[in-house]
Amino acid sequence: MSDNGGDSGDGAPVPRALVAGHGEFAVGIVSAVEQITGRGGVLVALTNRGLGADEIVRTLRDAVASAGAHVIFTDLPAGSWTIAARRVQRDRPDVVVVTGANLPALLDFVFQTHCSNDEAARHSADKGRGAMVVLGSSGGSAGGAD
Repeated sequence: MSDNGGDSGDGAPVPRALVAGHGEFAVGIVSAVEQITGRGGVLVALTNRGLGADEIVRTLRDAVASAGAHVIFTDLPAGSWTIAARRVQRDRPDVVVVTGANLPALLDFVFQTHCSNDEAARHSADKGRGAMVVLGSSGGSAGGAD
């Protein structure tokens, strides 16, 4: 077990994960994590706005190296960030990629401070999947059973 909830020694949180998405997805979701928990600093937001495929890979490689993060959350399973993350994984097998990132997953991740990043990523993915709920019915019947 490792303590992944520390700071850099100057009071700044140590980044643990990158959050990469289309448009302002990552900035918005990291902002929400910060507003809810005050722990948004352990996440680094990345956008692909204005970047081509090679630039996305380069940006991600640089971010992994500079942040020291070993977890990458992406917005879409087959999106440009996930494709880039899989390329980064070829050279960095210590990197874990979580696709389909959502707010419940990231909220869970930032509180998983006493386990490995790999365990935290897997736990948060389970929480994110479990948070998906369909309310109501397209058929209009109570309870959703037809």
